[in-house]
Amino acid sequence: MKTLVALSVLSVLALFSEIFRFKKFLFPIVLVGLVAVAGITLTEWNFENLYYKMIRMDKYAVGFSVLLMLITALWFVFSKDYFTPEKSITDYYALVLFALIGGVILVSYNNLSMLFLGIEILSIPVYVLAASKKDDISSNESGMKYFLMGAFASGFLLFGIAFLYGATGTFDTSAIGGYAAANVNGLSTFYVTGLSLVLVGLLFKVSAVPLHFWAPDVYDGAPTPVTAFMATVVKTAAIGAFMRIFATSFSYTPNEWTTILTIVAALTLLVGNITAVFQSNIKRMFAYSSISHAGYMLLAIIAMNTSSGKSILYYAASYSIASLIGFSVLSVVAEKKGVGHIGAFNGLSRTNPKLSAFMTLALLSMAGIPPLAGFFAKYQIFLAAFKSGHISIVLVAIVASLIGVYYYFRIIIAMYSKQTSETEPIEVSGTTKALLYICTILLIAMGLFPDAIVGKF
Repeated sequence: MKTLVALSVLSVLALFSEIFRFKKFLFPIVLVGLVAVAGITLTEWNFENLYYKMIRMDKYAVGFSVLLMLITALWFVFSKDYFTPEKSITDYYALVLFALIGGVILVSYNNLSMLFLGIEILSIPVYVLAASKKDDISSNESGMKYFLMGAFASGFLLFGIAFLYGATGTFDTSAIGGYAAANVNGLSTFYVTGLSLVLVGLLFKVSAVPLHFWAPDVYDGAPTPVTAFMATVVKTAAIGAFMRIFATSFSYTPNEWTTILTIVAALTLLVGNITAVFQSNIKRMFAYSSISHAGYMLLAIIAMNTSSGKSILYYAASYSIASLIGFSVLSVVAEKKGVGHIGAFNGLSRTNPKLSAFMTLALLSMAGIPPLAGFFAKYQIFLAAFKSGHISIVLVAIVASLIGVYYYFRIIIAMYSKQTSETEPIEVSGTTKALLYICTILLIAMGLFPDAIVGKF
C-alpha cells in the first residue's frame, strides 16, 4: 500500500507540474522518485502484508513491483529525447506514472475487482500514448485499434469475473482457490465458464496466439518509445497478473486449463517466431518477437511449481532490458535514416561501432545465446516446465528458439556484413548513451550472476 500511495503522490505531482511551473525539473524528480519508491517497496520483502483484503504485498508482488519501477525509470531516460515540446505536447510523465500504478496493482491484487481496475488503470493511459503522435495517421490508428481491442478483452475479463462470482460468491482470489479445491470433482459450469473467459481476457493482454493480431499493427503505428513501453512494462505487468490468478485461484484445477494453455503456448511460440522471419520492418519484427516471448513466459505458468514465479520474473527482467536496448538503437537509426526497415542497419558497425555492439548484445540475449541474461532466462523457464513433466512443450520451445536465432542474426549480419554508401557517423545523445551502457551492464551482470535474482526467492 505504501508503494501505491507514494506512486500516486508522484503521479499527481507530475500532473500539476505545468500549473506550478516546475515541469523542466520533472525528469530528475521522477527518476529519484521512482528509485525512492522502489526502495520503500523493498522494505516489505520479508513480510506478507494484506491491505484491506484487496492488495497482497508478498515477495512475488515486491519483486515484480520493483522491476516495473526500475524499467519505467530506464524508459524515462530512453524517451527523454523524444518527448520534447517540439515533437510532442503529450503530458507523458503523468500518463506513464498512472499506467505504472495500474501495473503495480496487477502484480499485487488479492481481489478480482482490483485485477479489473489494475488492467483499466494500466491500459487507458497507454491508449492515449499510442495515439500521441497526432499528425501521424498510423499513430492515431494504433491508438484506436488498441482501445477497441482492449475494450473487447476487458469485456471478456469482466464477464469471466462475474461468472466466477456467480460460482463461488466471492471476488477473493484465495477464496476462489478454496472453492476449487473443495469442489475439484464437481466444478460448476459457471466456474469453468468464468475461468475460460478470464483466460481469454488475459491472453489478449499478453498478445498470445490467436489473440495477437492487434500487436503488430499497434506496435508499428505507435511512437517507438511508446512501443518500447508496451513491450516492457505493459507485458511484464500483464504476465505478472496472469501468473498470480493461476497460482492462487486456478492452481487446484489444472485439468481445466493446462491442455488449452499448452496448445496456446505452442502456437504462440511457433507463429510468433515463424512470422517474424518474414518481416523486414524492425518494429513489426520486434512485435512478433514479443509475441513469441509471451509464449516462453506461458511455459512457467503451465509448469506451476515452486520455480515458476522466480523464473518468470527473471525472464521478464532480461527481456525488458534487452528490448529497451533494441528499441533505443532502432529509434536512433530510424531517426537518422528516416526508415525503420532492416536495410537501415546496413553497415552500422562502420558508422557507429558502439551502437552496433549494443544492438548485437541485445539481440544475442533475446535469441538466448550464453552467457547473456536471455540464455539463463530461457534455461530457467525450460527447467521449470521440464520439472513438471511438460517435455513436449519444452521441445517446441527449443525449436522455436532456433527459428528465432535466424531473424535476430539477420540484423547482426546487416550491421557487420552489408555495405553502406554513408560515411557520416551517427551521433547519439548523452542520455541514450547512458541508457545503453546501463542496460548492457545489467544484461551481462544478470547473465554472469543469475542467482542475484533467482536465488532471492
